[in-house]
Amino acid sequence: MARLLSLAHLRHRRAQNAITVLGIAVGIMVLIAALSLTNGFTRSLIDATLRASPHLSLTSFTPRPRDTELEAALSSNPAVLAFSPFLADKGLITRPASLGRSAGVDFATLFGVTAQEARVLQLSGSETRALADLKPGQIMLGSALSQSVGAYGSEQIRLLNSQQRRATLTLAGQFHTGNYLIDSAYAFTSLETLQRLQQTGNVTGYQIRLRDPGAAVQVGAEVVRSRSYSAVPWQNLYGTLIDQLALQKKVIGFVVFLIVVVAAFGIANVLTLTVFEKTEEIAILRAIGASSRDIIGIFMTEGLVLGLLGLLLGDLLGLGIAAYFTVRPFQLPGDLYFISSLPVEVRLSDILWVNAVGLGTTLLAALLPARRAAAIEPARIIR
Repeated sequence: MARLLSLAHLRHRRAQNAITVLGIAVGIMVLIAALSLTNGFTRSLIDATLRASPHLSLTSFTPRPRDTELEAALSSNPAVLAFSPFLADKGLITRPASLGRSAGVDFATLFGVTAQEARVLQLSGSETRALADLKPGQIMLGSALSQSVGAYGSEQIRLLNSQQRRATLTLAGQFHTGNYLIDSAYAFTSLETLQRLQQTGNVTGYQIRLRDPGAAVQVGAEVVRSRSYSAVPWQNLYGTLIDQLALQKKVIGFVVFLIVVVAAFGIANVLTLTVFEKTEEIAILRAIGASSRDIIGIFMTEGLVLGLLGLLLGDLLGLGIAAYFTVRPFQLPGDLYFISSLPVEVRLSDILWVNAVGLGTTLLAALLPARRAAAIEPARIIR
């Protein structure tokens, strides 16, 4: 009986029901599309960050020569894809003035690395080859750093390191990750070059690339156990960035979810009008034996049908928008953002919780008019 009466009520207000369903669908559509774009932005930003950053860094408590025992342990560890010793320093990069051009200067974080560093990082093919072939006396600059200094081609670069020692290096190329914070601050030279500049044979530690970047914390804890090294996984290094991206997704999800809440009020409005119009009918049903639960079931069924139709339509529209942006990514200004286009990543978990929350909201919206209908006293209405 509840199903038949619910369908009869729904057919009575087709235009209002269609608008209500469309309102819910728009909310779900926008929510799925917004979360998918946010997921894509987060993944692209992290990928860009890890192109020029190791998954795991092992830093010695005090600078020391290369650790053959640690290198053997890393070589035999199945979780490790590649590793390279490194020596870190801060320096002032200067391009001398030339005819028609003023001098360029900027600060940089400098890494002295071996050829194995090319396997640790995830640069493009030509950049990887340039890093692997880096010779003593050469330097690679981030693309934004190179532009800031005004150094291109095979120019001579002057370096003043943190110990106030000077060196003249040849620019071997640039690298581009898409993350401006890295491209504007990082530079690579050979380990031998930086050791000679610092007048040391020591290294700062080791940079490691893992098969699973998400396991960096666990692998780091295992490797440094009983060793005088500090493990710095990429999650710790970029923890603030990850937290900000997670907060951004929550804020976007909450704001867009308000659209679903507003649409749910449409269900409450339609059902409330139905209760007013069908008051006598409800009273007669109560008089012939229908219980309060039966009356609530009628109106909750109406809310469920409207909610499910809205969710289904919203899912289809949301996935359609995600598919469109997958084929034709949304373009971003390259000089303002880390990436030039906004990719899409649809996650089943997002779709499931969006539909669960949307359905719960619509059922709550239907509950108030349903309880109001169940509270109608048949004797008073019929009299």
